[in-house]
Amino acid sequence: MDLASKSGKHLQLKEHYDRNTKVYTFEMHIIAAKANFAGAYRCEVSSRDKFDSCNFDLAVHEARTTDGFDIRTAFRHAGEDSGELDFSALLKKSTEPEVDVWEILQKSSPSEYEKIAFQYGITDLRGIFIFILTTAILRKLDPAYQVEKGHKIKLQIEVANPDAEVKWLKHGQEIHLTGRYIFESVGNKRFLTINNCTLADDAAYTCMIGEEKTVTELFVKEPPVLIVRNLEDQMVMKGERVEFECEVSEEGAQVKWEKDGVELTRDESFKYRFKKDGCKHVLIINDVTKEDCGHYRVKTNGGQSLAELMVQGKYLNLETTDVFRSYCEVAFLFIFRIHKLTIDDVKPDDEGDYTFVPEGYAFNLSAKLNFLDPPKIHLDCMGRTAECTILVVAGNKLRLDVPITGDPAPTVVWTKGEKVLTDSDGRVHVESTKGHCIFTIEGAERQDEGVYSVIVRNPAGEDTADINVKVVDVPDPPEAPRILSVGEDSCIVQWDPPLFDGGQPVIGYVLERKKKKSYRWMRLNFDPYKETTYETKRMIEGVAYEMRVYAVNAIGMSRPSAASQPFVPVAPTSEPTGLCVDDISDTTISLKWRAPERIGSAELEGYGVEYCKEGSDEWIPAFKGLTDRTSVIIRDLPTGEKMQFRVRAYNMAGPSPPATLQQAVTIREIMQRPKIWVPRNLRQTLIKKVGETINLVIPFQGKPRPQVNWTKTDEPLDPKQVSIRNSNTDTILFIRRSERKDSGKYDVQVQIENVEDRASVNIQIVDLPGPPQNLKAIDVWGFNVALEWKPPKDNGNCDITGYTIQKADKKTMEWYIVFEQYRRTNCVVSDLIMGNEYVFRVYAMNMVGLSPEPCLSKDSAYIQKTGIVYKPPSYKERDFSEVPKFTHPLMSRSVIAGYNATLSCSVRGIPKPKITWYKNKMDITNEAKYRMFSNQGVLTLEIRKPCPFDGGVYMCKAINSSGEDVVECKLEVRRKYMPLTQELLRDLLNS
Repeated sequence: MDLASKSGKHLQLKEHYDRNTKVYTFEMHIIAAKANFAGAYRCEVSSRDKFDSCNFDLAVHEARTTDGFDIRTAFRHAGEDSGELDFSALLKKSTEPEVDVWEILQKSSPSEYEKIAFQYGITDLRGIFIFILTTAILRKLDPAYQVEKGHKIKLQIEVANPDAEVKWLKHGQEIHLTGRYIFESVGNKRFLTINNCTLADDAAYTCMIGEEKTVTELFVKEPPVLIVRNLEDQMVMKGERVEFECEVSEEGAQVKWEKDGVELTRDESFKYRFKKDGCKHVLIINDVTKEDCGHYRVKTNGGQSLAELMVQGKYLNLETTDVFRSYCEVAFLFIFRIHKLTIDDVKPDDEGDYTFVPEGYAFNLSAKLNFLDPPKIHLDCMGRTAECTILVVAGNKLRLDVPITGDPAPTVVWTKGEKVLTDSDGRVHVESTKGHCIFTIEGAERQDEGVYSVIVRNPAGEDTADINVKVVDVPDPPEAPRILSVGEDSCIVQWDPPLFDGGQPVIGYVLERKKKKSYRWMRLNFDPYKETTYETKRMIEGVAYEMRVYAVNAIGMSRPSAASQPFVPVAPTSEPTGLCVDDISDTTISLKWRAPERIGSAELEGYGVEYCKEGSDEWIPAFKGLTDRTSVIIRDLPTGEKMQFRVRAYNMAGPSPPATLQQAVTIREIMQRPKIWVPRNLRQTLIKKVGETINLVIPFQGKPRPQVNWTKTDEPLDPKQVSIRNSNTDTILFIRRSERKDSGKYDVQVQIENVEDRASVNIQIVDLPGPPQNLKAIDVWGFNVALEWKPPKDNGNCDITGYTIQKADKKTMEWYIVFEQYRRTNCVVSDLIMGNEYVFRVYAMNMVGLSPEPCLSKDSAYIQKTGIVYKPPSYKERDFSEVPKFTHPLMSRSVIAGYNATLSCSVRGIPKPKITWYKNKMDITNEAKYRMFSNQGVLTLEIRKPCPFDGGVYMCKAINSSGEDVVECKLEVRRKYMPLTQELLRDLLNS
């Protein structure tokens, strides 16, 4: 179930983005958790084609209750000298009788519901009417539940009568107790537990008590089925059987097969058959034809895989009638079949050796045709001309069979150059028979190429013949191909011819490609391709590919070249958007734009900016290379010319379509009157303390750039004290350490020729005041002293806000505060101790603080003793220090948003402890939203107009030299209730 629709009173979803770390933070806040909130939760994040999720479980426990605490008992002291405080007089005991609000509402008229609810602190009136109108079921089922297949789900309701019998139904049919369905009854709660949920459990469930019922809907979510092993591209012969096989992550999963975007079904002709074996799924195509070529795709609810099928047609038999006498090359393009050479109407000229050389294989088959006729000597390939050259394929057997005659039988010698060839040379065999001499080389190699001479001798004489032999081979493999450019589903590849063509000219090339993560190469052409640049198509955007090339000559096909660098087919981006002129002058222009709407799978490399004169087609680059920014300033443009500008985005696929301005731009600066825009905070007097930094930023407008001038009371500024920095759009006045003399009125003037504008800023530098003057005691009577003084000469450049009066006994000279922030210049100090002599001092106070030095009274005041002289007993000094202890803790509260709330507690400790307030363990002492009070040990935290965000755990910590103590509570902030009107009451009753 998606929780976004449930956001409200009890659930809040928040997100935060940190620009420094570029990290998104997502938070889910559950307010006033309930038992039905427990269960399994999942957080899902997705971006374009990426997805991730994490699971967690939430358990809800009942809150612990704490016994009440009597603050009066904690503050009541046991004796006069115990040092404890008694605040019982400040507290009033209030007891309220426990009442049943529901009984009062049931007996009252509907017009009094709102009044009674407000009296007893009930803000959610909807709960009142639900309780009154439906007394049998206190809490109904949620509108919907969601559970993953194979997991457990628990449905819960609360009933008014703990002994009530409930009935559970599924699609209107009563559910009976089984191993998967479990009924539970705990107090006034009723549970239905469904174990090992299946798709059959996806239904509507009803719980009935008599005539009342509550309905919910359960959705069973299947886990995503992933493709573990992808489909492979295939190339087959026409009429063969094809099997596309993939493997998924779950047995019994449903998959869908498509061909070129059209779903495949099991038709009557059984053209397509679908097979399942555990996690394996197979698509079988019988007797494939050319129409079956295309892209086949398998889809699940968690992924998909794509493969291509290519079908090659059969070739016909090849017949030839022109056969050369001593050498014939016949190419049969037929795969895995019987090959025959038929010679019709055999003649004596057909006698000779026949050799079958399969293309691309390093072996051959030879046969000799003998014509039964009187022998003759025939040697047609004598000499060194090209026509008389004997070709032999490398690796094949070279056999020179020379017919000879002579009586007596002649002796035969074979030579190559000056070297005589004999059987001792390993691969060379020399043999003489009746009427023939045979020269054989097993496994011809390139170094066997040359002119061979045969010498025949007998006593009557000798004869010599030369035979030119040329060894041919398949060419060397080309170098690794280079990828020149890529497109959305294509690329252009280029390669160099092989260094050695094998002795025969290269007639073409064969190309293959494969996906980088696959092991299967797919051939792109079957006929040799004569060029060295090829454009391959029908690729999938975003998938990495590799290419390799074979060289082909008359002998066969070379070994494959090394694979090219992996590449990814991508399309150029769309054109940049929002191209506009940001600023313009006589020779420069500033342009800005936004990134393209579609970038694709490849990263954006940058932008190129070009310009040309209106009516011209010669576009000139504005700068070398590319820029990553979306704004640029073009300089040195001709003044007064109309220019056109365009911007193109580049990625590895090339430039995008250009973004151009709607019309040509005239290079001429636009005039603008000078105008000063004084910020709102500077329209009043700016008050700063001595030593603080002053930084005034005054924005203005005007073209061309105006001249700026600052003055203070019509005099120029001191450059040693004040720094001025100007730009095209603002001026800055900067004082690093302000002084009293910096106070005054500052005037700024911007001027363009005879047009100007002025503005003023008032600055007031304040400091601590001086001490008051002439403090004296003007009268002493009883236990009272009347004091009088005069204001200080130096008020710190601001008004005096009050005085602080202190007293000290002349014996101890320990000062105690009598009055703080006292506004008059005379006062009466009371409650002095008789027999003591007192001195007084006064501090002046302004908005900065107290004066550094006080004003001391010149004479002291002696309080006369009356009656019998009292001799105080001598007491031993006692250590009154005490560890801080909270005598009354903080109480958890629930308040309404928008109204000030307070949290109170009391603490004791000697010396007086230092108090610190925390919210969620964060110090809030300096937060303006909170105010802290302390009155005779009673601590109060005031939260001004709280909002739901201010809810949390608040903690108060007290620390002194003897130790520390901590107390905490929870604060819940509820939203404002909606006033009950007749229309709202009518809608609630109807629902």
